[in-house]
Amino acid sequence: MITTKWLLGSDDLEDAWLIRRKVFIEEQNVPEDLEMDGADAKALTLVAYDSGKPVATGRLIFSDSAALIGRVATLKEERKNGYGDLIMRMLIRKAYDSGFDEQVVHAQIGALGFYKKLGFSAYGQEYLEAGIPHISMSRRGDAPKNCSC
Repeated sequence: MITTKWLLGSDDLEDAWLIRRKVFIEEQNVPEDLEMDGADAKALTLVAYDSGKPVATGRLIFSDSAALIGRVATLKEERKNGYGDLIMRMLIRKAYDSGFDEQVVHAQIGALGFYKKLGFSAYGQEYLEAGIPHISMSRRGDAPKNCSC
């Protein structure tokens, strides 16, 4: 059974950190000090569980003009099960419902297609973040139409 849980920065984020540690630090070799950037304290984090096991996560940080979606990760052995899509649709819905018509991601180049399917468009120049090629992307409007979150 798939369940999700919203966490505030002051909540226990261990499940989200477990996923992020495995995906970003161990798998992608992102330095721990860059991954654990201190921004979780001001973020709204979402974790997806499959039969009680944490499998995917992402976070929202609200600015004056947009909602930044980041730290979206799915455990390697759980990819292709739709968890990343679920996390993104729920983050987009939460951003929109919180009054943020624009959502922004710093997308790894390898994930461009994933974000494009969700309505994001690339802007600006490609750049390196933690040694990984990225590009900024944004979308405006409501959550994707088939979001049942």
